[in-house]
Amino acid sequence: MTFEYAKRIKQLPPYLFAEIEKIQKAKKAQGIDLISLSIGDPDLPPPQFIIDALAREAANQKNHNYSFSHGEPAFRTAVTNWYKTRFGIDLQPDQVIALLGSKEGIANIARAFINPGDRVLCPDPAYPVYANGSTILCDGTAVFLPLLEENNYRPDFETIDADRVKMMFINYPNNPTAATIDHKTLKEAVEFAKENNIILCYDNAYSEITYDGYRAPSILEIEGALDVAVEFHSLSKTFNMTGDRIGFAVGNKELITGLVKVKSQIDSGPPVYTQKAAVEALGSYTSRDPPEFLHRTNQILQERRDLLVDTLSKLGFSCERPKATFYVWVNCRGDSMEFATKMLEAGVAVTPGVGFGKHGEGYARITFTQPKECIKEACDRMANIF
Repeated sequence: MTFEYAKRIKQLPPYLFAEIEKIQKAKKAQGIDLISLSIGDPDLPPPQFIIDALAREAANQKNHNYSFSHGEPAFRTAVTNWYKTRFGIDLQPDQVIALLGSKEGIANIARAFINPGDRVLCPDPAYPVYANGSTILCDGTAVFLPLLEENNYRPDFETIDADRVKMMFINYPNNPTAATIDHKTLKEAVEFAKENNIILCYDNAYSEITYDGYRAPSILEIEGALDVAVEFHSLSKTFNMTGDRIGFAVGNKELITGLVKVKSQIDSGPPVYTQKAAVEALGSYTSRDPPEFLHRTNQILQERRDLLVDTLSKLGFSCERPKATFYVWVNCRGDSMEFATKMLEAGVAVTPGVGFGKHGEGYARITFTQPKECIKEACDRMANIF
């Protein structure tokens, strides 16, 4: 028998990170000692108090029943408290939904609002899920929004054709470019969305991974944002909990309600014990400043960043010293796949920029989610081949 994929599946390009994993496995099978600086999965463990909370809550058999599709009440209240403490934003629990990581919510928001042929503005370069997992899998039409170095990787709203656009994704601190954004540009985004009746989806997953005194904003700090916006967040990066799959979306009540309607049909919410541990994690914030454990984490990451950027600069590669995320976006002076292949031959895995979109060509994304000694060894290998 033969089985034919749906047309929407046929439209999907190969998922970049899955392809990278295959290549890495093949190289390791060949006996190559590979240092992976390609996928942004933190190597540092969650804080001990979160591990203790997960163990305690998982041991409680009452926490193994179904969760609510909307999320546990205690979790949603913890999210509202966190937004008040961290951003000074007042939200109600019905403006919050629990997610199986922000990626799931980003994919499912389109299910609630996108009809076949609806146009969706997707940044380029960008996390592939906006165009693929969200837009294409909902039979929408992805319209790419160039993020160019000469514009500090920010959208130029004056040049966007908003005709028949129903939804727009933006993401800062940005993956893959590590660019940050200011309130002025966020205000432009909100005004553009309101003027054109566009749903504004803001991916803020990296807001807490910041350096050099930078503090990332929430789009909900902008006046009028709650009229058009939903913001996606995750505990993955902030608390080093990528595998625990716990995140949330907040914002416009009607948009959150649409997401609840979709999720009620396809899942039963994150595990109760994970949400209860997340309550303690979010509660570790007592002011706008990061908790002590996160301050230490960001110090470690900043040291790694400086080592990587300094080495790349010495080798003649142009890159900014990022104020957020754990990525360096480097001008690789040519074909990004050739650059990544050359790095693999030296035993270092990086992500070619073209995998994030047409405007990512000529760049590569290099992560610093490895111990400092691994980054130093990777830098030595780079020096040998360049």
